[in-house]
Amino acid sequence: MDMLRRIGAALRLVESGILVVLVTVMVAIAAWQVGARNLFGTGLLWGDGLVRVLVLWVAMVGAMVASRNDEHINIDAVTRHVPERFRRHLKRFANLFTCAVLFTFAWYSLQFVLLEYADEIVAFALVPAWACEVVLPVGGLVMALRYLVHVVAPP
Repeated sequence: MDMLRRIGAALRLVESGILVVLVTVMVAIAAWQVGARNLFGTGLLWGDGLVRVLVLWVAMVGAMVASRNDEHINIDAVTRHVPERFRRHLKRFANLFTCAVLFTFAWYSLQFVLLEYADEIVAFALVPAWACEVVLPVGGLVMALRYLVHVVAPP
């Protein structure tokens, strides 16, 4: 059990580190684009495309980080009015529903990425679109698995 905790802690650290790097790179490139355009009348040709992709990656990795402890935005209008003895069951049902939606999202986003791979679409520069979009099925699967764990053991 101690080994699982250490692996979980290492994964949390890696996930958080990836998020920090992505946000830093995204802000730096966006700032460079603004500065270069205002000062020199030019910018990186691929800068805007990369920033758009980084926004997608930051959103998905941020969602993965939020799913670690079920810290997503949630609507608890119902749980406030449910007796305490039913809240845990209601939370498990909500987690199961979230898990099902995320597995569906992961499946269809995987199909989308495979189509982009087959069509050899380029996102920007020479970077293939599928490489930019692979975070969708991976993030969806990670979050689905986390919510599956939350069904068994709500945080």
